[in-house]
Amino acid sequence: MSAVDEGWEGRVAALWLRAETMEPDALVAAADALSGELDPGDARGLFERACARDTAGIEAEAEPLYRAALATGRLDAYRSSRASIQLASTLRILGRLSESEELLVQELDRHLEGGNRRALHDEARATLALTYVAQGRASEAAGLALCALAPRLSRYNRSMLGNAAQLVRKSWN
Repeated sequence: MSAVDEGWEGRVAALWLRAETMEPDALVAAADALSGELDPGDARGLFERACARDTAGIEAEAEPLYRAALATGRLDAYRSSRASIQLASTLRILGRLSESEELLVQELDRHLEGGNRRALHDEARATLALTYVAQGRASEAAGLALCALAPRLSRYNRSMLGNAAQLVRKSWN
């Protein structure tokens, strides 16, 4: 990573550290300004612009930016996972539950390619559980959430995982 990229990444990180204290319009403007430092089609800039709008509650504006960032194929694996998860969450909020589920299932399937979980695996499962709840599939949602929780329990990990897995079609363990 070049010094210019490191400086930009540092300014982005600083923006998100103070995002909770910012007014929504100010957050969007700051993200747009940072993104303006990059080429207009830079995936990172598109992604940060989407994140700002999502955080500001402007999901309808965030969706096309997430899609554009993902379509470039130039996001690193971590940001790509974040973009997929956040787009799926946005779609859920917009009431497009089937699209949300499909995107998350694809993301989780990618997480298991090669036998290695990618970063944000449990976050993707948690977001899918929320989509299941919105679809009226509370038992599957609970099962998926318990599959994510089971490895962290101090006891009964195997039995909890086995019981939880019975509630879902696929648990992506």
